[in-house]
Amino acid sequence: MRVIIAIPARIGSTRLQAKALAEIAGEPMVVRVWRRCAGVPGIARVLVATDDARIRDAVRSAGGEAVLTAAGHASGTDRIAEAVRGEICDLVINVQGDEPFIEPGPLQALITACSSAPPPEAATLATAILDPSDVDNPSVVKVRVGDDGNARWFSRRPTVNSAGCLRHIGVYGYRPDFLQRFTTLAPTPGERAEHLEQLRILEHGYRIRVVGTPWEPLAVDTPEDLERARARAAREPS
Repeated sequence: MRVIIAIPARIGSTRLQAKALAEIAGEPMVVRVWRRCAGVPGIARVLVATDDARIRDAVRSAGGEAVLTAAGHASGTDRIAEAVRGEICDLVINVQGDEPFIEPGPLQALITACSSAPPPEAATLATAILDPSDVDNPSVVKVRVGDDGNARWFSRRPTVNSAGCLRHIGVYGYRPDFLQRFTTLAPTPGERAEHLEQLRILEHGYRIRVVGTPWEPLAVDTPEDLERARARAAREPS
């Protein structure tokens, strides 16, 4: 398979302005994400898709590939769809630019899941909910998984019955044709209410395969998350 990893990174952020450029272990967070993705074996191309020249220049200065996209995209998925439009590949992996501890194992598991027959339109990662407080935390997205391994629903809201629920990780695999189709789908009520772009896929009747992983992510959304990421980076190998 020819696999492309695309990393959406915008300069604006409600809770942590310019977080893509926030330093973790001496380098901008988006550069750290790019570097870790570039170390995954067998990947044909790794690129950052951004709306800001400062992010583009930071990635290029580190030796990475970055492209400028339109500023008005509604989601990271729309942004990477523009960035890879016209590319010949079998799979596009979307790794958020705020996942500074991404590892090869989860990405390779996602690639394997997307290689199954029949391949799903999209696939994503999830892990067990280990901290009980995460069930009520709106920053932690929960996914309910059906017996067929596909997502039934995603939500930020507290869940009364956590059985069958996992903690969603915002890393996706898309078939290239479906990625472009996504951009033509109208936003949906669930997507607007939850601010979760993946609900657009489910509400239009498409499947999202959920791939379980023991990997412990640390997405950076707030100043507190950034401090936790810096402390974790100081403890762990880069």
